[in-house]
Amino acid sequence: MPTDDLIVRDNPARHRFEIDLGDGQFAIAEYTLPEGRIMFTHTEVPKAHGGKGIGTRLIVAGLAAARERGLKVIPICPFFTRYMKEHAEVQDLLDPSYRSTNGLA
Repeated sequence: MPTDDLIVRDNPARHRFEIDLGDGQFAIAEYTLPEGRIMFTHTEVPKAHGGKGIGTRLIVAGLAAARERGLKVIPICPFFTRYMKEHAEVQDLLDPSYRSTNGLA
């Protein structure tokens, strides 16, 4: 399945954004929802699907959802942290208490 055809969906019951990879496996970005914020705790793409931009698609969708819902982001997951450091257009979403922790003071 081409990665352009993959759909990211929020699965609130499982506290994660997910992509059904069509072979019985899922790529996931797990989160919790402290008041007024979304904390991304773990991102996982099965090894057989690595290197295709699938993890980035999860991040982009998760951050877009945070923006739509008016939530500040706490990136515990190193993949989210790195993405936010490298993309100035999403740094306004970062929870203020985590700006200095992530080198964005």
